[in-house]
Amino acid sequence: MDDGRPIFQQIAERLEARILDGSLPEESQVPSINELAVFHRINPATALKGVNRLVDEGTLYKRRGIGMFVAEGARARLLAARRDTFREEHIRPLVERAATLGLSPAQLADMIRKEAGE
Repeated sequence: MDDGRPIFQQIAERLEARILDGSLPEESQVPSINELAVFHRINPATALKGVNRLVDEGTLYKRRGIGMFVAEGARARLLAARRDTFREEHIRPLVERAATLGLSPAQLADMIRKEAGE
């Protein structure tokens, strides 16, 4: 754990990152609460809070007596949410700033293509 955000949030985000990068595919079992707690050297209640956040969002689900698993469609939902966040945090302010500089959408698109190396 490495920053000022709550540890349970960091646990949830690390699990989300593993789902997004494919190291935790859909329908695969996630590490247990105790495994997460030992690995991150945190209280099991904190690990549980992070996992429960993902359960509440529908990213993970519990199989009684077996453990937690990645829900079907979880990766697609996470990607959609991350894209929405990216648009709100980066694209919208970029477009607004470009407009204040008198750049048209076409000019902005050309600048982005050049930066991307196209």
